[in-house]
Amino acid sequence: MQLPEVKGKVERRLLVNYRVDPETIARVLPPPFRPQLVGGAAVAGICLIRLGELRPQGVPRWAGLRSENAAHRVAVEWDGPKGTQVGVYIPRRDSDSWVNVAMGGRLYPGEHHRARFHMAETGNTLRVGYAAADGSAEVEVAVRLTDRLENSALFADIEAASAFFERGSVGYSSTREPRRFEGLKLETSVWQVEPAVVTQAHSSFFEDPATFPTGTAELDCALVMREVPVVWKSLADLRAGAEAVA
Repeated sequence: MQLPEVKGKVERRLLVNYRVDPETIARVLPPPFRPQLVGGAAVAGICLIRLGELRPQGVPRWAGLRSENAAHRVAVEWDGPKGTQVGVYIPRRDSDSWVNVAMGGRLYPGEHHRARFHMAETGNTLRVGYAAADGSAEVEVAVRLTDRLENSALFADIEAASAFFERGSVGYSSTREPRRFEGLKLETSVWQVEPAVVTQAHSSFFEDPATFPTGTAELDCALVMREVPVVWKSLADLRAGAEAVA
């Protein structure tokens, strides 16, 4: 049985976004998902997030857990009873927390891989990287915060980018069952993102030529969220061939 709600704080959330060829990313997506397009391109990326005070509803803040986590994600849409739904498909989650690895997919949605993270943060720069314990994934990202969104082909400005990702607050994670996906919804009373310029980006996933041939996945932009109170709510599983309410 999974917990209905988990609350905590996003101490830092770094969203690194790629502009991806729709046909290429469609081969990564299982049914019932299809890529959500912006200007004819699919949107995918990596979420590097440090969580604090993470706890079930009713548990005091001081008892909450802190962890570094990562999620590879693709903006998707699918057909539900209320029409077209939008959110993100998460093919992989990683964490430095044994609790997340042990309990993910059991007490709360999302199976996690064990990983080691390293970070370096100042007032206007962030560097976050990790390597999966089994060697199956590796990421290294460095960004510098700026006053406005620069050189993005997906979004005209920070307001457009913020609105797009706020709408994608529902995420479905892959599980050991190929046709079953565990759902989670992010809620916050303080949605605020800051633009950033990427100074370094390495992803074993997006740089794998077998999945993304040259030119099919291009770095587009980065966004940062800091010190945001959040609640995650479990959703009913989504199964291929069945409808779900987002």
